[in-house]
Amino acid sequence: MGGEELREGVKLTNLDGPLFDGADATKRDLIDYLAAVGERMVAHLRGRPLSVVRVRPGQEPFMQKNLPKYTPEWVRRVAIWADASKREVTYALCDDVRTLLWFGNQRAIEYHVPLLLADYALGQTHLVIDLDPPAGEDFRLVVRAAELVREALRADGLAGAVKTSGSKGLHIFIPIEQGYSMEDAAAATRAIAVRAERLDPELATTAFIREDRGGKIFLDSTRSGGTTVVAAYSPRIRPGATVSYPVAWSDLGSVELRDFTIRTVPGLIGAGDPWAAEMPAAQKIPADLLEHGHTIPVARVQAMHEGKRRARAKRDSE
Repeated sequence: MGGEELREGVKLTNLDGPLFDGADATKRDLIDYLAAVGERMVAHLRGRPLSVVRVRPGQEPFMQKNLPKYTPEWVRRVAIWADASKREVTYALCDDVRTLLWFGNQRAIEYHVPLLLADYALGQTHLVIDLDPPAGEDFRLVVRAAELVREALRADGLAGAVKTSGSKGLHIFIPIEQGYSMEDAAAATRAIAVRAERLDPELATTAFIREDRGGKIFLDSTRSGGTTVVAAYSPRIRPGATVSYPVAWSDLGSVELRDFTIRTVPGLIGAGDPWAAEMPAAQKIPADLLEHGHTIPVARVQAMHEGKRRARAKRDSE
């Protein structure tokens, strides 16, 4: 596979090789895309511990959190203790386009960051509702569910920005003021999702267990704290190499997910940063929303207990 060149001081190799099965793109296309949107993309990665999803030729995609030993010294990094694995993980901080291109040369296609900056003490910067439709569901129903979330936010004097996930759903980001604990941020997110669900329970659900969703749009409120979300402008490992792209609320009803790919976005984005332009200013979380949220069980914990209960019931009935 040919194709080598130097950009931003980064040696790029094997540029003419296919990116991944179904991408209809080469590694050069990825690098060209990252260079075109680089400053805008880095603005939303900067200061956040980075996880990437890479695809090596002939292998399945894999998520990389810990930086490999061969990472150049100029890549900024931060070491964070991981409770789950009981070890320290050294994350990259993608604070410049040079670092972004280096990751692109490593065949890093997806870029995921937490809702926290590297200094966790500063607290969560956004609340996120992830709208996840069942397989084969009409995207127009996802848009309707997004409008439910927007209506629930308005009722509490809040506002959010929306972007495609680059897959089959939407992400709604609600920027919040500094100083809230992760527990408070998680509680507020749960309350927003429940209030949106109540507006149209036939369309949307907060049921964490997939079998309980009944074909409805899942309002996922579990993205909080160190949980990662795919970044704005990040490509996805999906057919056509789609991109997670910001959409104005007024345009949401007229877009298709396949409109946003690594080939089309450079022509759409122009010189601006639509994600920054659509994002409201940081907001105070209403006290009643926090109070309500703390009465709602944590979905993963509730699902774990429910799973155990169902397993016992099944054993008892056999």
